[in-house]
Amino acid sequence: MARYTGPKTKIARKFGEAIFGEDKNFEKRNYPPGQHGNARRRGKKSEYATQLMEKQKAKYTYGILERQFRNLFKDASSSQGITGEILLQLCECRLDNVVYRMGVSKSRSGARQLVSHRHITVNGELVNVPSFRLKEGDVVSVREKSKSLQAIEDALASTNNVFEWLTWNSDKKEGTFVKVPARLQIPENIKEQLIVELYSK
Repeated sequence: MARYTGPKTKIARKFGEAIFGEDKNFEKRNYPPGQHGNARRRGKKSEYATQLMEKQKAKYTYGILERQFRNLFKDASSSQGITGEILLQLCECRLDNVVYRMGVSKSRSGARQLVSHRHITVNGELVNVPSFRLKEGDVVSVREKSKSLQAIEDALASTNNVFEWLTWNSDKKEGTFVKVPARLQIPENIKEQLIVELYSK
C-alpha cells in the first residue's frame, strides 16, 4: 500500500507549518530545511512554484499520493459547485480522515493504519480501505474486539476536537458522518484555488 514514510518534520519545515499535527522538533526549528537554514537566500517563487507547493501541502496533509489526488480532482471538477471546495470535501470524506477527526487516532497516518488493520467498521461492516468515501448518515465504529486497544484509548483520552459535521458516542466508541463539511468548517490552511489553477494548465 503506497504512502509517504519519510521524515515528517522535514516536510513540515518545508511548508512552514506543522501539517502533521503537534511536532516538538518543528517548534525548535521552524525554518526551511537545508544546509544553511535561514541564512540561505531564497528568491521570489514563481506562480507555478507557489501552486505546486500548495498541491504538495494538501497531498502530505491528507496522506494521498499523486494518482489518487489527481483522480479526486477529476471527480471534483466533474461535480457541480466550486471545484476547489469540492476537492477538499472529498478529502474530508475519506474514512481514514474521518477516523482521525473523530479522535480515534492522534494522526491521519495512525488512522490509516487502524483502517487497513481491520479495526474499523462502517455501518457494521468491516472496511479496510483508507480511501473509502463516506456518505451522509454512515456510522463509523471501532470493532468490538479492538475497543480495548491502548492506542485508541490514549487517542480518545487526549482529543478535544468537536466538528459540527460529526457526532461521537464515547461509550459505544462510534460516531456518525452527519454531513459533508462546508469549506468554512474545514480547519486546514490550504489555498485550494491554487491547486485548481495548477491542474487546469
